Amino acid sequence: MKKSLTIAVDFDGTIVEHKYPRIGNELPFATDTLKTLAGKGHKLILWTYRAGKELDEAIEFCSSKGLEFYAVNKSYPEEKMNDKISRKILADLYIDDRNFGGMPSWTEIYYHLHPEEKMQEEKPKKKSWWRK
Repeated sequence: MKKSLTIAVDFDGTIVEHKYPRIGNELPFATDTLKTLAGKGHKLILWTYRAGKELDEAIEFCSSKGLEFYAVNKSYPEEKMNDKISRKILADLYIDDRNFGGMPSWTEIYYHLHPEEKMQEEKPKKKSWWRK
């Protein structure tokens, strides 16, 4: 397995359509891709502007899709936040619709992190009449 990464993921515009403070429709393949990445050992952090009731709704939305996070708006679950430290999350990768260049598709994100799987899919299949 490749090195496990800590991945900070935004919510509005990244997992769901941007409809803040409401929750938009899920973006295609968002939760499935994130669940697959978590299943491969990556630590997912929900990193969002949302707080209070809106944050609880986002967490509940993800949970209803079977998506659980290592931490929420923290670098690790036990981290104590206060007003004197920055909200910068310590992660190896940040997935956010406000990235320079915009939001790639979830399929592109997945294959960027696991290119070996894309290469397996692209191998040409031998025709049945070909000899070995």
